[in-house]
Amino acid sequence: MSGDHLSRRDFIGKCALGALGLVAAPNLLLAQEKAKNEKKSPAFASSVIEIWLWGGPSHLETFDPKPDAAYDYNGGFKAVPTNVPGMEISEFLPNLAKMADKYSVVRSMTHGNNGHETATYLMQTGREPGGKVFPCIGSVIGMMKGYDYGYKGKIPPYILLTSSKGRFSETGFLSPKYRPLVTGGDPNASVFAVEGIVNARISKEQQIRNRGFLEKMDKLGEESHDEEKFANFAKSGDEAYDLMVGEAGAVFDLSKESKETRDKYGRNWFGQSALAARRLVEAKVPYITINFNGWDTHKRHFQAIRNKLQQLDQGLSALISDLDSKKLLDGTIIWCSGEFGREPKVSWDSPWNGGRQHYGKCFSSMLAGGGFKGGIVVGSSDAKGENPASRPVYPQDFLGSIYERCGINPDAKMPNPMGEDIRIMPPASKFGRLTELYADA
Repeated sequence: MSGDHLSRRDFIGKCALGALGLVAAPNLLLAQEKAKNEKKSPAFASSVIEIWLWGGPSHLETFDPKPDAAYDYNGGFKAVPTNVPGMEISEFLPNLAKMADKYSVVRSMTHGNNGHETATYLMQTGREPGGKVFPCIGSVIGMMKGYDYGYKGKIPPYILLTSSKGRFSETGFLSPKYRPLVTGGDPNASVFAVEGIVNARISKEQQIRNRGFLEKMDKLGEESHDEEKFANFAKSGDEAYDLMVGEAGAVFDLSKESKETRDKYGRNWFGQSALAARRLVEAKVPYITINFNGWDTHKRHFQAIRNKLQQLDQGLSALISDLDSKKLLDGTIIWCSGEFGREPKVSWDSPWNGGRQHYGKCFSSMLAGGGFKGGIVVGSSDAKGENPASRPVYPQDFLGSIYERCGINPDAKMPNPMGEDIRIMPPASKFGRLTELYADA
């Protein structure tokens, strides 16, 4: 399985296709579905921010601490109380502890798969690997809330900050036009050089001059008798250049934010990625993924995660707070998870020297905004965090709930080039979707 992303050339080609009116698909938004006995739900979220903790974070050091377990499980680390009575999280997340009323935690996530590629596929599609390669939730929402359904934004509807997950083909059997635009670059650099949009070596003024020169040299369009075709082509070029040197591309210019705001998020890659995600929400981009890697801590786990947890705590808490203060949180889903957790029992022996291994039996995920209640713990794990003790939550339940809060019926038919009767999501497990978190439930 390989990563799937939109390059500069792909994006300009996509603009051309859009301008020529060659893109069409049936509208499957929940509000327009007429199927018998269909459960309908309002669309709370217009945007989704996925914080993907690539490699698998430990639930014991994030949202499901076990302070009463033996040292071989908790490594001697503690839990801290949150601003929600009775709810505790890891001492590594002090800022998030102060705002637990703004998000909810699922402590009984499970799928039992310990392979990076296969577990990622499960957590991104809700389906067991094998057979057809289904698209990830980002590509599906990017399609369902994208250009085919009235999206007017000049920024592609699915943005991936800043590198591909690299575990599977994100678009699956869908058209390549639903690939994410993978930004590349470093949001914390002096210039956030977004692939295909920002060239750190050429000023905006020079790019404008270069374009003017190319237009003067282009005589083909002037001499063509097919005026409409070339007018559409010129329109697509204008849209692409607006991304590179116009107002649309300015969303990636973090220098427009105050020093205070940038410092609040943390002057590091993750913190500034979270700030960029907020700006993309303000630009009404439907789906944004922050691919925060480095959580595959087989060796020296506790030493490896300290800095990452500090960055996650600062950046994620700032993101939630900022969206809330701007009245955007109710319309934005934030979900934070990895493909699995880490084994609760620490591997102290060599060569691991205090590492944690892959663990898909039981782990934690977080949900905030977009019609989900805050301050709730869904499910529980046992005393050592080894198995779900109550209310197991499977990937299809978790992702299906996100679709519903976006106003997309997870049981509706997904357009596909095979013309087959394929649902957006497989049926929910016997435990059901996360309706206990629905704000209107």
